[in-house]
Amino acid sequence: DDDEEDDDDDDDDNNAGGCNDGNNNNDDGSNGGAGNNDDNNGNGSDGSGQRTRSGRTSRPAERLNPTTFSGKSYAQAVKAQQEIEQCHNMSKTDKVVYYDQTEASYCAMFINDLGNRETMTDGTNFAQQYLIHKGLKMFGDRGKAASMKELDQLDKRKCFEPIRVKDLSARERAKAQEALMFLCEKRDNTVKGRMVFNGKPTRQWLSKEDSASPTVSTEGLFITATIDAYEERDVLTADVPNAFIQTDVPPPKPGEDRITMKITGVLVDMLLELNPELYKDFVVYENGQKVLYVVVLKAIYGMLVASLLFYKKFRVDLEGVDFVFNDYDPCVANRMIRGKQQTVRFHVDDVMSSHVDPKVNDEFDKWLNKMYGGYGKVKCVRGKVHDYLGMILDFSETGIVIIDMRRFIRDMITGFPMVLGDKDVAETPAGDNLLKAGTGPLLDKEKREVFHSTTAKGLFVSKRGRPDILPTTSVLCTRVREPRESDWEKLVRLMKYLNNTKEDVVRLGVDDISFSHWFVDLSFAVHPDFKSHIGAVMPQGRGTTISISRKQKLNTRSSTVSEVVGVDDASVVHQDNQSAILLETNGRRSAGQRSRASNVRYFSVVYCNTDDMYGDYMTKPVQGEKFRKFKEFIMGRKPI
Repeated sequence: DDDEEDDDDDDDDNNAGGCNDGNNNNDDGSNGGAGNNDDNNGNGSDGSGQRTRSGRTSRPAERLNPTTFSGKSYAQAVKAQQEIEQCHNMSKTDKVVYYDQTEASYCAMFINDLGNRETMTDGTNFAQQYLIHKGLKMFGDRGKAASMKELDQLDKRKCFEPIRVKDLSARERAKAQEALMFLCEKRDNTVKGRMVFNGKPTRQWLSKEDSASPTVSTEGLFITATIDAYEERDVLTADVPNAFIQTDVPPPKPGEDRITMKITGVLVDMLLELNPELYKDFVVYENGQKVLYVVVLKAIYGMLVASLLFYKKFRVDLEGVDFVFNDYDPCVANRMIRGKQQTVRFHVDDVMSSHVDPKVNDEFDKWLNKMYGGYGKVKCVRGKVHDYLGMILDFSETGIVIIDMRRFIRDMITGFPMVLGDKDVAETPAGDNLLKAGTGPLLDKEKREVFHSTTAKGLFVSKRGRPDILPTTSVLCTRVREPRESDWEKLVRLMKYLNNTKEDVVRLGVDDISFSHWFVDLSFAVHPDFKSHIGAVMPQGRGTTISISRKQKLNTRSSTVSEVVGVDDASVVHQDNQSAILLETNGRRSAGQRSRASNVRYFSVVYCNTDDMYGDYMTKPVQGEKFRKFKEFIMGRKPI
């Protein structure tokens, strides 16, 4: 009986499919609706079916009949899907839509304006990069010419030298990283080739100290820029071309391995075509592919140590012309020339120099081209407005530097998946529920990635040209691991606020360059894990050159202790907590038994009324008139 029931289950499975090909004969005599019945117990012509020995009714399979079938056939469904795709992809279709002259003109104007806005007005350009094999298929002879040009430059500049396999140690051969050639088409329709060292696998044996290059801090840049504005200095920005390949790789120390790279396939053929005498005796075959091993002599793009090597070279060169580096920022250097200070800041190969005498920058321009212009002229920009490190620094107003991030904000709004119109605005960046734990379901993967990337962009802009959104982005950064629906709503509100204030810029100025003030405040135990949120701003006269808004790492037992923890390395600190001021000023003399572990000394602390505590803006989502008042000062619209 069990076997018979299993057979009947097979019948049901066959019949459930809707139609069969007639090749699966069933034990009860039905052939899936297409075969011949071997006995009289098959299905009747009326379609009512017969009862099997298990008590079930065996019915004939429903067959597709175009005259009676109510659904769509596979071919009909495919055709319908193709019609949908044609509508979205604007592929060729038999339907023809005719426009009159006016409609056609508007369509053409719209398409042209859209293209101009994306590639010219906002300076946005998306260039797809291809590896060598795909790139050669895409660009043909133009791709080969671009690759040959790049290899010829590297060869003539002696960026590497060939080496025989037998002369490599086992470790050097194992560490040899493959050379990658990327091709892309630029806006002017020329094809650009770039060969890089595949440095990602080298993280296994390179420490962070050996590969991380220092760059100018945002605080260092803003403080020196406000001094430039205060002293009305002439400002120069420059971009050093081919900075890395102008930097020598130092010879290995005893016991160290040389940096090796292997060039493969079509790239070997190109090098043999360019310089056959140098490379022909070093080519070997591995797995049927041509391979050329080389020792790297210059800091090729892609090497993790490349930027650090250039930093060391540039620092030595600056020190050679009497620059003295700052003890707190390794990418800020000064020298006295003609009785006035010249300041240089740099972020890898992006350099900024200032001096009250424009002739000093003229000489610095010549020095840069003498030292680094051998492979292309060092492009120097002079004037009042500079595009530097993703920011527009505008010195047009006397004594003021404007930090303009409006282009970045517009790109954030355009790239956000929710379309924000003129009416999608918010008056403040966050509501009173900002610091509350996230509620609702977890976001799906796609939404979570958008949340993460948008929050990261918000953090980037808030530390530069929009300190007014720093408290909100600092809290959202604590939710990126497991964002929930309420966290998404907080992000949407932030984007609506940016949509409402996308033309805002921060204005920085200084009253006294020899003195700085810190406004420090705190919201006690406001995070879900009962940690406090510290906020601090350092104005120098107009706007805040340094803004801090972050979750404290320590759990404390009182707001007094929390504020003491938040005070760090400030000249004059303004606070609105009298107990904290006593601790910071008197140290152990004002400490009780609960504060016996405190060892605080040498702070100059001034009491500040809570209504004038600008640091309070960075600790919580301030609303209403207080928000508008504090924002005016933080964004530099009014002097502090």
